[in-house]
Amino acid sequence: MTRAREMVASGAAILDIGGESTRPGASPVSVNEEMDRVLPLVARIAAELETVISVDTSTPVLMREAANAGAGLLNDVRALTREGALEAAAAVNLPICLMHMQGEPGNMQVAPHYDDVVEDVCEYLQSRIASCERQGIARNRLLLDPGFGFGKSVTHNLKLLRELPRLAAIGLPLVVSLSRKSLIGKLLGREVGQRLPASLALAVLAAQRGAAVIRTHDVAATVDAVSMLMALEECVDL
Repeated sequence: MTRAREMVASGAAILDIGGESTRPGASPVSVNEEMDRVLPLVARIAAELETVISVDTSTPVLMREAANAGAGLLNDVRALTREGALEAAAAVNLPICLMHMQGEPGNMQVAPHYDDVVEDVCEYLQSRIASCERQGIARNRLLLDPGFGFGKSVTHNLKLLRELPRLAAIGLPLVVSLSRKSLIGKLLGREVGQRLPASLALAVLAAQRGAAVIRTHDVAATVDAVSMLMALEECVDL
């Protein structure tokens, strides 16, 4: 809760709460453990803070319970492909972020391959939009995440960032998460604690290319960096 208060005070518009790591090589946790980690925190944040609570989960029962506890957004790295997830998302009537991931967290970084990473990601996300609409989930409830670092090489990630306007052209808000990613470590040789400058640069580049939401660990610094871009773009009389 101390961290949640700090992030909101620093300018976070959304707090993303997850109970199961989806980093490369991560092992799954049980449904009960995931719910025990997430639901008490969602309920307490909803009671104490004025912010949107995003719940990072692919688990249908947790989607329903999190909505009851005060969540305002579902963030699913598997884009509602688990059995029952589409039905749960439709029932709770919350906005949903659909992410692209090749494979599963345990194996997604084992030699990822695409014929055209940008086209493949676009096609996948459009197919998931269509599945949502068939389930009765309105298009205007959806956000899209290209899934940087989720089954992508350094080159794949760079191509996605360079061509982000192609994903923005789908017409739904883009969520981009490049904060502290291994991409930075591989390109610059920086350890996780040394990746803030590059993370800020990537956040600004993503915002320039059409990202509507920036997911970050370092809220205050990222808010400042993106706010300067917004000031520049909104200024009509220098």
